[in-house]
Amino acid sequence: MIAVAQPFVAVRNRLRMFAHLAVGAYLLGNLAIIHLLFLSVTPAHNVFGQVGRLLGLYLAFMMTVQVLLVARLPLLDRAFGMDRLTGWHRWTGFTVFWLAVLHPSFVVLGFARYDRVPVLTTAAALSRQVPVLLGMIAVGLIVVIAGLSVRIARRRLSYETWHAVHLLLYVVLILGIIHQVYEGTAFTINLVTRIYWWGLWTAALGALLTGRLIVPLIRNRRHRLRVAAVVPESDDVVSVHVTGRDLDRLQARAGQFFLWRFPGHHRWWQVNPFSLSAAPNDRSLRLTAKAVGTTSAGLRDLPIGARVFAEGPYGAFTLATRTCRPTLLIAGGIGVTPIRSLLEDPALGSDTIVIYRVRRGADAVLLGEIRNLTTRRGARLHVITGRTGPGNQPFHPPNLLRMVPDITTRDVYVCGPHALTSAVLAALRKLKVPSRQVHAELFRLAG
Repeated sequence: MIAVAQPFVAVRNRLRMFAHLAVGAYLLGNLAIIHLLFLSVTPAHNVFGQVGRLLGLYLAFMMTVQVLLVARLPLLDRAFGMDRLTGWHRWTGFTVFWLAVLHPSFVVLGFARYDRVPVLTTAAALSRQVPVLLGMIAVGLIVVIAGLSVRIARRRLSYETWHAVHLLLYVVLILGIIHQVYEGTAFTINLVTRIYWWGLWTAALGALLTGRLIVPLIRNRRHRLRVAAVVPESDDVVSVHVTGRDLDRLQARAGQFFLWRFPGHHRWWQVNPFSLSAAPNDRSLRLTAKAVGTTSAGLRDLPIGARVFAEGPYGAFTLATRTCRPTLLIAGGIGVTPIRSLLEDPALGSDTIVIYRVRRGADAVLLGEIRNLTTRRGARLHVITGRTGPGNQPFHPPNLLRMVPDITTRDVYVCGPHALTSAVLAALRKLKVPSRQVHAELFRLAG
């Protein structure tokens, strides 16, 4: 195995270690403070009230964690990758859901037990208090968002609809903060607790506003992105070339993606994550997308000169994460776009193998470019077509090993549909490819 330059590996490892320590310290430190606050408050009338109060503190804290994940902090993105962070966002969301359901349930049970009245009567009486009612509305919105985020429901929604529903999270935040201010005993017991909770929320909301609004506005004002060309690649795939000023200051890398908006052509809330399909430079960026939703289907109608608003770059699917020089790039369908851009990265060596999996030859978009790049680089290219079946299982471990006998000595990058990516990752585990050499772009952000 030929190792990559050790300074880069050492820097990346230190970054990951620091990020792990920072995340661990943040979570454990705040949970410890929350328990101290809980113990300092006068106990509730019974165990149900006590449990409800503690769950409320957990809920408030997990909401701040969710805000930090939505803020897309650069340190976490570089250390873990946006794909993994989006997975954390999903599980944090379901944690918030259960806490939002259990917290009011235990509180109502506690009051009902203390007053010796039916639970529904207690709930109705509490709902007549405005701060409590706002909290109940927030819980209802959380239930709606969580229900539509379940995989079976998510698959029935377009990305644009799913994203629009998630904008309700901001309404939940406002309602939740108001509820905490007026109903949270542990939040207002003394000056120290007020400083702590407001500091926590200020840091989270400050990170959100900075990362998702202020920085993107500054960057887009600086770079003034515009559509330079729209090139159909097939019946349902199109490439959009974007130009602007001083694009090298974006510090984008091959393999990364942006969140793209096209003001004036699409609604302001319509945003999609599209990978760069060519290595970025100081003059242009290129995205290539398949028509799977309203926004992506409308890209071929973009007028030349149309404004572009981009957030990013995001993602750790880059050669900066490599541990060794020999590389295997695996693409499926439109997942070829970040693979195509990686082929232009100067850091990629000639000892590279590319596997491109499509159902039909006509589905192999950008194939001509990939062939030219692999030929120029001296890399090997395998294009595999046909339906997966008994006689065509390229990612069955023995078949993958037959194509790439030295696979355990290579860094492997895979991007494609969920079924393909899952099959490749399962095969790599069976072939005992070290996990540090496996890099997958699952695009949980889009799905």
